[in-house]
Amino acid sequence: MLKKRIIPCLDIRNGRTVKGVNFEGIRDAGDPVELAKKYAAEGADELVFLDITATVENRTTLLELVERIAAEIDIPFTVGGGIQSVEEVRRLIWAGADKVSVNSAAVRRPELLSEIASEFGSQCLVLAIDTQFNGNDWKVFVKGGREETSLQTADWARYAVELGAGEILLTSMNHDGTKNGFALEITQAICEAVQVPVIASGGAGKAEDFASLFTQTKATAGLAASIFHYNELPIPSLKKYLNTQNIPIR
Repeated sequence: MLKKRIIPCLDIRNGRTVKGVNFEGIRDAGDPVELAKKYAAEGADELVFLDITATVENRTTLLELVERIAAEIDIPFTVGGGIQSVEEVRRLIWAGADKVSVNSAAVRRPELLSEIASEFGSQCLVLAIDTQFNGNDWKVFVKGGREETSLQTADWARYAVELGAGEILLTSMNHDGTKNGFALEITQAICEAVQVPVIASGGAGKAEDFASLFTQTKATAGLAASIFHYNELPIPSLKKYLNTQNIPIR
């Protein structure tokens, strides 16, 4: 069995780490470089950096900040936010990113996934999906969760992998920041729909939530933000607990 990964996420706005609930009520969570160093030292398996307003503000990701973080860590580093071209991906990799995450631009122009995968390989390409249950189905949202699309989440994940996505980062907007546990049903549905690793995001509140994720779905990683940023659940404590539950972790 693949060892499970624990991944902190840095949501970035105006050069600061921030966090909200259900994509709203954003508040400051600290300096991203210091947090990145802390997580690498604590044993995080990877780090995700999402410039959450780049798409809405129609600009590229903060390259200088990516460079500063990459210089301080020695774990795999995924960067996303406003990426719309192969050239932007190239600049991020030069700045120190190991993988890139695309969301809105891929929905708007799916061939972007094939272009990135053919240039850098599928292992470099993460498709981020922000999804929300509307009472009838799980639908894909874009522009930082502001705009609903007609895409059904599992169908979009399947198609994106066919085009070259090597990993799925699935965020349940219904669960984001609530600390009531991951969205297990849609996470498992995506795991069954694709043959690539799935990172679950949204809803982590305690160590048991990660245990439920890893025992009730085939997700290969759990991503969280506020519980790590505000030191509610230190990564070493989480990994120690998962070991006691006989869950294989790195």
